[in-house]
Amino acid sequence: MQAARQSWRATPSLSYPFRDAPALGATKQVAAGVFWVRMPLPFALEHVNLWLLGDGDGWTIVDCGLGTATTRELWEQVLAGCLDRRPVQRLIVTHCHPDHIGLAAWLCEKFGLSPWMTYSEYAHAHAVYHRVAGANHAALHTLHQRHGLDPARLGALNSHEGHYRRGVPSLPEAYRRIRHGERLIAGQNTWRVIVGHGHSPEHAALYCDKLGVLISGDMLLPRISTNVSVWPMEPDGDPVGEFLDSLEQFKELPPDTLVLPSHGLPFQGMRARIAELDCHHRSRLERLTAVCGRPQTAAEVLPELFDRKLDDYHVVFAMGEAIAHLNHLMRCGTLDRVDDANGVYRFVRRAAP
Repeated sequence: MQAARQSWRATPSLSYPFRDAPALGATKQVAAGVFWVRMPLPFALEHVNLWLLGDGDGWTIVDCGLGTATTRELWEQVLAGCLDRRPVQRLIVTHCHPDHIGLAAWLCEKFGLSPWMTYSEYAHAHAVYHRVAGANHAALHTLHQRHGLDPARLGALNSHEGHYRRGVPSLPEAYRRIRHGERLIAGQNTWRVIVGHGHSPEHAALYCDKLGVLISGDMLLPRISTNVSVWPMEPDGDPVGEFLDSLEQFKELPPDTLVLPSHGLPFQGMRARIAELDCHHRSRLERLTAVCGRPQTAAEVLPELFDRKLDDYHVVFAMGEAIAHLNHLMRCGTLDRVDDANGVYRFVRRAAP
């Protein structure tokens, strides 16, 4: 996941049982048989949280960090000093983004494993890695050109070419599929797979009723909003609608559930956080509805969604989010989409009947 640099400040609606993250190369216990590992990221988020689950005579790893030499060295420290000489028996990957799947091939080769993940995440990882049609740099350029990004910014998209492989140097050639609702046993604990959409194709969160713990991946973060973007493979998709619908299922969990996010600190107050995220997206939708009284491109509405100057790297994610919100309003019948004389999409508020 990508986002602008943020400070991880507590919000009044949430409580944080663990104020200090584990040192790099170390672990911290957060529940019975559940240990927190943190790995660095060389971009704005600065870190990703990974999890170790006690699994009988061994361990299950949940997510693995970027595929870099630094991450490998830190994992070697964890494996040598924190696992009580018990082997890694399973790797679960929540989704296909580089900070979660990047080191999967190395860990799987080291321990003779195949990653456990959903079909769509595994397939999407390979599509992006192998640069298939609809998942490559040319497709991204075409999408953003169609949505009005100016030529100078389009040229700057070259900085993204090869971005995925820089964080994912290789991928496992086989996997073990997990599905929504499946129950995975790790030691004395059973974890239920909760699939969510919008941030990635088929994101897998894990919930343990016995412990009252949710490994939320990127679906629920305490401080920043998860990136929800349209990508070239599904240009007319509605990830905002999918994301908001996916959040509803987490409301069914107990309100005091301990949430273990991929970025930020473990927290409680999940329902309040869901309400904040819902409000965040609906506020964006209201602003876009107002500004689209006259035809607007996705590029033109960026200032309505982002009050900071966007560098060439982050404009890709900003454009994806703008298109996602405009697509949702089109799907809901609030906006119409028209082609202008240059073949660029413009969105305009639908006239009242």
